[in-house]
Amino acid sequence: MGMGVEAGAQTARSRALAVLRIRSRALAVALLPAAAAVVLLVGGSTGRITGEPWGTARWIVTVVAVVVLLAAAGIALVVARARPAMSPTVPVSEASAPDLYRMVRDLADRLDVPAPSEIALTPDCDSWLEDRTHRAHGRSSSGSGDASDRADGGRGGLGVPGLTNRVRRAPVAPVLVIGSPFLWWMRVGELRAVLAPVVAGTGPSAHPDIAAARRFVRGLDAAVAVSSAPGRGPLSRTVLAGVGWVTRLLLRSCRGHAAEMERGVASAAAERAQAVDYGVRIVAQEQVGLAYAGWDRLLTRVALPAWRMGRWPSRLDVGVVAALTELSRRDRLAEGFASRLGERPACDLLEEPGTVDEAASLLAARLFHGGPAEAGPDWAPVDWQDYPDEVVDRKWRTDAARLHRVLDALGVRHPADPALPEADGPTLARVMDHLTAPTEHLSAPADDRLAPAPAPGPDAALAEHRTEAYGEMGIAESDDPDLAVGNERSAALAARLTAELAREEASAPAPHPPAGGAEQQGPDHALWDDGTLPLFPLQPPRTGRELLADHVTAMVCCAAMDTAGATPGLDWLDGPSLLVAGERAADLGPRVLTLIETGDPAPLRDWLRHLGVRPEKPVRLV
Repeated sequence: MGMGVEAGAQTARSRALAVLRIRSRALAVALLPAAAAVVLLVGGSTGRITGEPWGTARWIVTVVAVVVLLAAAGIALVVARARPAMSPTVPVSEASAPDLYRMVRDLADRLDVPAPSEIALTPDCDSWLEDRTHRAHGRSSSGSGDASDRADGGRGGLGVPGLTNRVRRAPVAPVLVIGSPFLWWMRVGELRAVLAPVVAGTGPSAHPDIAAARRFVRGLDAAVAVSSAPGRGPLSRTVLAGVGWVTRLLLRSCRGHAAEMERGVASAAAERAQAVDYGVRIVAQEQVGLAYAGWDRLLTRVALPAWRMGRWPSRLDVGVVAALTELSRRDRLAEGFASRLGERPACDLLEEPGTVDEAASLLAARLFHGGPAEAGPDWAPVDWQDYPDEVVDRKWRTDAARLHRVLDALGVRHPADPALPEADGPTLARVMDHLTAPTEHLSAPADDRLAPAPAPGPDAALAEHRTEAYGEMGIAESDDPDLAVGNERSAALAARLTAELAREEASAPAPHPPAGGAEQQGPDHALWDDGTLPLFPLQPPRTGRELLADHVTAMVCCAAMDTAGATPGLDWLDGPSLLVAGERAADLGPRVLTLIETGDPAPLRDWLRHLGVRPEKPVRLV
């Protein structure tokens, strides 16, 4: 193990020196005109370099030197003051998780490396070390020597060969960022094994050359972001364009060495961690893959529909346990799952796991959906037991109401049946008849804001409605073939639904900043702009075909709930689901697609007849 650690550390140090040499060369290039000007000025003052050509050259070189020095100073100032990127996380204080801090410090002692300075959680299935010693991060390196000495526990070299005493005066150790799903899904021993290679990285990170190289690369990266930021004046754009060109050139020169340096650091950390919980780590890595699969399904199938409704599940990490349990039951992916339940879960290392889970859930909504920073009337938390009624039922009825508003705008008449005096209400039969009936069902649109007066002839009216909807979205029909589904009626309805949904999203109020300002939210919240959210969108915008299928499905579910006694439910892996007599109703999706793509209602009518759903009865909308 020692040879592997030494080889990785040596590689990292050599690459760090290569990065620093690039920095030194850039400084030398900036000083070269000044050195030439000094030589010419000294030669002229001593009478050794005289004559008219030398006098002209002296002034030209002096002017060039001043310009280059000013430009170099400006670039250095931008690089030094630029704010490096920092991952949005939920900080975890030692008072709120003493057992977790104790476990991490014990792990660092066994690895013979400095302990991380702090611990934070990220709503993702990953863990890493993050340097937050930049002044913009609100962390000062003053007195860092004492902090390093305490983290070192009095050891002489921080466990990294070749380090000198000046390491003890290095900046504060990096922050350990842990994926919050790991805390709820993994057992304590598994989390310890997964974190061992990560914590081992604090050793190489403390080397002064590696730390300096990383600061230089992060500064260049931050300067590139500053130079490319929009909303600046012509003069600022011109100046920052030059800064951006120079910093990009330096960043390209450093890229290969920086990548090799990080690989060397990771290799040294992995080798050092081999001696700690190696057997458990093999099992724990299997749980990492399982956690990622369940977390992805939970976000895209369960959380995303709630976020779109203005609600955010307040216990996402608890939900991932339920989702992974269901995934294990269905696909038998977690062998020995029953025996794992008897071990202590890692979330027990937190004093108040519910509070931490709620904070991580809100951050996940911001990162993956772009929601507001705090709860409000239009952005309220929802518990899992209330999810079916407050999210699923409301989502279906809202979609059904939007579908009928669009049908009204298209001038679609209600079925004329004297035996049903309430047939003018929002019925499933109206939707199905429109997608399958002859075109003479169309009449003049009821809402001129959504659609113009139809052209002569029903087919021309549908084409006019569809073209108008594309125009409102600012695209041509040929640019988005996914909007056009199987028949003319479905295509026009899908285009109108897309335009209506885009109008609703555009008219939604922008999220307000927290009442207490960024200062009260901590450095994690102050360093990222709401205009960049969501940082990691889960899914691309839905196509017209998907929107139409979702709205028709919602209408079917509303009819089933109001006329056949069905209830809304939550499936941990598939999200909103319809429950009939306590059982999940299956095979609805393909039947809806058959209706909207081919205009054939027979499969859906058979499904409705089997469950006793009455499509001619009006449903309750939001």
